[in-house]
Amino acid sequence: MIAPPLDGLTVVAFEQAVAAPFATRQLADLGARVIKVERDSGDFARGYDTKVDGLASYFVWLNRSKESVVLNLKDEAGLAAARRLVVGADVVVQNLAPGAMDRLGLGPTQALGLNPSLVYVSISGYGSTGPYSDKKAYDLLVQCEAGLLSITGTPDVPSKVGVSIADIAAGMYAYTGVLSALLQRGRTGAGQVIEVSMLEALAEWMGQPYLYARYGGEAPPRTGAAHATIAPYGPFACADGAIFLAVQNEREWGRFCVEVLRMGEIVDDARFAGNARRVANRAELQAVIEPLFAGITRAEALARLDAAGIANAELRDLHGLAEHPQLEARDRWHDVGSPVGPIRVMVPPVTAPWEYRMAPVPSLGEHTARILAEWQEDPG
Repeated sequence: MIAPPLDGLTVVAFEQAVAAPFATRQLADLGARVIKVERDSGDFARGYDTKVDGLASYFVWLNRSKESVVLNLKDEAGLAAARRLVVGADVVVQNLAPGAMDRLGLGPTQALGLNPSLVYVSISGYGSTGPYSDKKAYDLLVQCEAGLLSITGTPDVPSKVGVSIADIAAGMYAYTGVLSALLQRGRTGAGQVIEVSMLEALAEWMGQPYLYARYGGEAPPRTGAAHATIAPYGPFACADGAIFLAVQNEREWGRFCVEVLRMGEIVDDARFAGNARRVANRAELQAVIEPLFAGITRAEALARLDAAGIANAELRDLHGLAEHPQLEARDRWHDVGSPVGPIRVMVPPVTAPWEYRMAPVPSLGEHTARILAEWQEDPG
């Protein structure tokens, strides 16, 4: 193993909740020193729940390998300490309320005045300009504004995605934006200012349904766990529960009919000739397929699908995820420390020649005294 690629880099995070902490945790995974600035009550994600032996599941997920420093940014001493941190940082990431960092004198222009080589990243709900710039933004609300709920759920009931997908999207773009800006700084030596909004990040992920609706004249319908524009694709009930499958092309369609359904006569049925016709005639297609699966077990269905080379899956709950044989075989779990003892978490999903930093989840203000002792000289 080699040293992680961001070893020696210092990130100062004025962050809370999900989007910014997700970005900075990934920087910490890659070896960056991430100093998390918290108020005396802490990042409010610390209080979302108590499911991890008294700690919040969101906070544990997003904040390993960070150092927590408590600063009162309304106090001159706390603000002076924050300025010192900015001067000593390579990267600043912030997702405080719109305008908060500017009011503190630590907005992007002000921060680069203190540290001209700084990479400065702001994450917000809707961006720093435009009519929504001051509007409060939470994940569900951004899912609504981005049109995601209009295509997710059943025909009768729109549904949100079960994870904080708008926050995650913004955090991913902030993370990749930092890496890109560091490459640019390596060429020019100059600092960089980056802005990521949750709405724009999620709108990018909505690109396919947007194009489908914009140029096709109608939005993809809400189809529950089935695919709105591909068939057959989704859940099918077997004698002892459901399995999921996906047919992607005409070669797979033929094999599915012959080897799985054992109904070779429908390969060339005009109702199902090509994906567009199968989607248009989905009800008739389901009427052909469903009786076959209803008469066999999940094990038999999955065996037939595997033999035919048709993609398939079991519907696992979260306990099933925790015990997934593929993750176990690939050694994808690792214990990290925390104030309540070791916690089992996922290793970052990029398999690489370096060793990831998997350090403890910090208690509130755990590193305040040491960090303030390191940054003693006020930059003015």
